[in-house]
Amino acid sequence: MEETLREVADEGRVKDAVLIAGPTASGKSALALEVAERFGGVIVNTDSMQGYSILNVLTARPAPADLARVPHFLYGHVHPSTAYSTGAWLRDVERLIDEGALAGRPPVFVGGTGLYFRALAEGISAMPDIPAHIRDRWRHELVERGAPRLHRELMHRDSATAMLLRPSDGQRIARALEVLDASGRSIRSWQAERGRPLIDRASAHFFVIEPDRDALTQRINRRFDAMIDQGAMEEVRQILALHLDPALPAVKAIGVRELQSVLAGEMEAEKAMEMAKIATRQYAKRQSTWFRNQFGEEWRRLSPGEDMATIIRMSIEKRNR
Repeated sequence: MEETLREVADEGRVKDAVLIAGPTASGKSALALEVAERFGGVIVNTDSMQGYSILNVLTARPAPADLARVPHFLYGHVHPSTAYSTGAWLRDVERLIDEGALAGRPPVFVGGTGLYFRALAEGISAMPDIPAHIRDRWRHELVERGAPRLHRELMHRDSATAMLLRPSDGQRIARALEVLDASGRSIRSWQAERGRPLIDRASAHFFVIEPDRDALTQRINRRFDAMIDQGAMEEVRQILALHLDPALPAVKAIGVRELQSVLAGEMEAEKAMEMAKIATRQYAKRQSTWFRNQFGEEWRRLSPGEDMATIIRMSIEKRNR
């Protein structure tokens, strides 16, 4: 055990990782729990929305009873006022590695955020920490001056980066300017410094769920109905009480704006629920398309009708022989 801890800490890489990706409502959390229990593993959240606190129900976070069955990490640890990023998530995973939380037990990374899986398996460019006053300044400038004017400023200060961005792409333009102010370096120079993977790809197991579309639609509809019964409306009340910037990711979580309109008396509950279900189905379609186009041959596709848990178990046991 001590040797394993030293190996993980020294290399900064995790061996025998199991990666389970899939669109929302595809059953990936239950599958990950079954796999983790079978092999004495731990589960690491790999979904951008499930990292936020308060939104337990609306992000379909595992229930308390499931969280108690095996160790779960990076669930509900980020306040909704934070714009959590892929880089921040990767640093949190590194912290788990440094603390030895993933050593000696196979980690199961499960979620629906494709960029998190890519960063985990391929590494991403390091980026500087941006002081709050610098970030706030450029977000304010974007609102007050507009993207085209900020693009002209970026062209003057960092023309190579500006030429790669559309003058209307305000978020990326503001990001480039804040990195430049915080570090004195172009964002392109940071992006050129590729990070290293946190997992050992040779010993990792890659799986992506490809559910039947009609069955997934039914699951999404039933799940959102259940969310209302489980307290989704109260979660939205708590989010609104924080008076957060509407552009923050947590505030843009599916269901928040729809249920907010109900609380404001702007929409009937039935209509808002239908809109949230439609948005969820559209999101699941985008996720599936991303996985299909971005994940390579190393990813085993799990299809309807297959015993997914058995397939994963056999893959792991075969590797361990």
